[in-house]
Amino acid sequence: MAERRSPIYEIHARSAVRMVKGGGDYLFPLAYTSPAEEHLNVRTNVGMQDLTSMGEVDLKGPGAERLLSRLAVANLYDLQPGQVRYTTFCQPDGRIVDDVTVYKFGDEHFMVVTSSAPRKKTFRWIAEHAAGTGAYVNDVSGAIALISVQGPRSRDFLASTVAEPAALLALKFFRFAPNQIGDTELLVSRSGYTGELGYELYVPAEEAALLWETLERRGKEFGLLPYGTAAMQSLRIEKAFPLAGPDIDGEQTPFEVGLQRWIDFSKREFLGRDALLAVQERGLSQRWVGLELAGTTPASPNAPVYSLADRQPYRETLHTGSEAGASFDAEQASRRPVGRVTSSAKGHSVGKLLALAYVNVSHSWPGAQLMVDANGRPTPATVVPTPFFDPAGNRLRGTVVRTLAETGSPTSPPQR
Repeated sequence: MAERRSPIYEIHARSAVRMVKGGGDYLFPLAYTSPAEEHLNVRTNVGMQDLTSMGEVDLKGPGAERLLSRLAVANLYDLQPGQVRYTTFCQPDGRIVDDVTVYKFGDEHFMVVTSSAPRKKTFRWIAEHAAGTGAYVNDVSGAIALISVQGPRSRDFLASTVAEPAALLALKFFRFAPNQIGDTELLVSRSGYTGELGYELYVPAEEAALLWETLERRGKEFGLLPYGTAAMQSLRIEKAFPLAGPDIDGEQTPFEVGLQRWIDFSKREFLGRDALLAVQERGLSQRWVGLELAGTTPASPNAPVYSLADRQPYRETLHTGSEAGASFDAEQASRRPVGRVTSSAKGHSVGKLLALAYVNVSHSWPGAQLMVDANGRPTPATVVPTPFFDPAGNRLRGTVVRTLAETGSPTSPPQR
C-alpha cells in the first residue's frame, strides 16, 4: 500500500522527532518532543493533533436517515440537527464493521466519520447498502482535514481564536456548529479521543496547513503543544477507547468490546440485530479488559495472556545433570493462553504500565492475577476496572477545570 500524506505533512516532517505509518497508511508524527511531555500537556494545558487519516462520508437524500438507521446499532431517529452520536456498524452476524460517529445536519443530510484503518472499506460497505435507498453517498475524506484540539484549556484557547466565540462556548458535549478562524470556514465539534475537554475542527484540506500554523502560533500563551501518535495512544488507552485495527479487527461484536450500551434493541430492524440478541442470550467467551502490568516495557499487540498458574515469572537454571546450565522451562507444553493483548502503553497520568486485552470471561473479573508475555518476558498483570483515568468522565464533559499541575501530581486522582 502506498504511503499517504496529510495536507499538514510538510510541517510535521520539519518538526517531528520521527514519522511513522499509522491508520490508513498515513505518515504521521510519532512525537514532536517526548510522548510523556505531550501526554501530560494535553492533560494540563492544550494539545493539537492532525487526525486527517479519519474518513468522512457524506450522505444526502430522502433515504439517508432510513439507511443510517438500518446500518447503525444505535437509535438515530431522535438525533437533532447539530448533534453527534457514537455508534457501531455491524455485519449480519453481529461482528463490527467499524465504530463511527454520525453527524446530523438535517433530516436529509448526515456525515459519518469513520476510523482511520478501515476508512475505505467502511465507505464501500455504506455505499453498497445505499443502493436503491434514495440515499446518495460520497467519500469526501480527501477534501477535509481534521485537527483535534484537546485539553482543559482548549475552550479558552479556541474562544479567543474563532470568529464567533459565543457559539463555541455554547457547544455542549457531542454537538457541532460552523465557525471561522480568519478566512477559514470550519466545522467545530465538541468531541475527541483523549478523555479531556476538547474540540475537533473539520477544515478544507487546502487551508489546513495555514490554519495549523495559525493555531500553533496563537496557542503558545495557552501552553499549546502538538502531540503525536505515541501520546494519542497513551491518552486513549488511559480512557480505554478502542482503536480500529488492534482493538477492533472485525472479529468482535459490540458486547466483547463493552460497547453494548449503544445498542438499541427497541429498533425493530438493523443489521446484526438477531445475531446480537443471540449473543446477549448465550453470553460471552471473552471480554475486553484493562490490565495493570508490573513490568517496565509495554506489551506488544497480540502478546499472549496466561493464567498465573500457567506460567512462572522467572526461569530456573539447572545446576546438575546432563542439562546443567540450561534454562528450566516451567511452561507446560499443554498450556493455553487465556487471552491476548490488543494495546499497551505507559499511562503517564496514572503512573502505571497499562494494557487492554481480550481475556476469557473466567479470568476477566477485577483483581484476577494473570501473566502477560511482554517481549518474551513473563510479566505479572492484574485485571482492573476501566477507564484507568477519570472513570466518571468529568474531564471529558468539561465539568472539571482543575489541571494536573493544580492537583500537584500527574498521579493524583482526578478532581470531581
